[in-house]
Amino acid sequence: MSRTVKTILIILAVLLLFAFTAFSWVKQGYNRAVALDENVKGHWAQVENQLKRRYDLIPNLVQTVKGYAKHEKELFEHLADARTKYFQAKDVKGKIAASNQLEGVLSRLLLLKEQYPELKANQSFLKLQDSLEGTENRIAVERKRYNDAVQQLNTFTRTFFGRFFTAMAGVGKAEYYKIPEGEKAVPKVKF
Repeated sequence: MSRTVKTILIILAVLLLFAFTAFSWVKQGYNRAVALDENVKGHWAQVENQLKRRYDLIPNLVQTVKGYAKHEKELFEHLADARTKYFQAKDVKGKIAASNQLEGVLSRLLLLKEQYPELKANQSFLKLQDSLEGTENRIAVERKRYNDAVQQLNTFTRTFFGRFFTAMAGVGKAEYYKIPEGEKAVPKVKF
C-alpha cells in the first residue's frame, strides 16, 4: 500500500469518526429536546387529570354530605320540637300528643342509630374533609411536577446548544403553572 493511499484512508477514517460523533451529538440533543417536551406535556396531562378528579369528586361528596346532614338536621329539629311541645302542653291530651310525637322521632332516631352506630354526617364531614385535603395535595404535587418539567425544558431551551436542538425539534418554551390572583383566595365549601 502506498503512502498516499494510507494517508487518504486515515483522512477518511478521521472524517467518518468526526461525522459519527457529530451525528451522535445532534441525535442526543434532538432526542433530549423531544423528551423534555413530552415530559412537560405528560405532567400537564396529570395536572388536568387531578383537576378533573376534583371537579368530579368534590361536588358529589358535598351533595352527599349535604343530603345526609339535612336528614339528620331534620331529625334533631323534630326531636327538639317534640320536646318543646311536651313541656309547653297545658293539658294531658296535649302532653300525650307531644309524647307520641316524641316517641315517633325517637324511634326514627333509634333506627338511625341501629343502622349507623355513629351518626353518618360526622363521618361524611370527616371523609369530605379528607377528600378535599387529599385532592388539593394531589393537585399541588402534580403542579409542582409540571413546573419542574417546565423548568428543565426552559433551561435546556435557553442553553447555547439547547436552543439549536429545541428549534430543530420544533419545541418552544413552556409556560409555568401560575395561579391567577383571583384564585389565590381560600376556597369555600358551602352547604
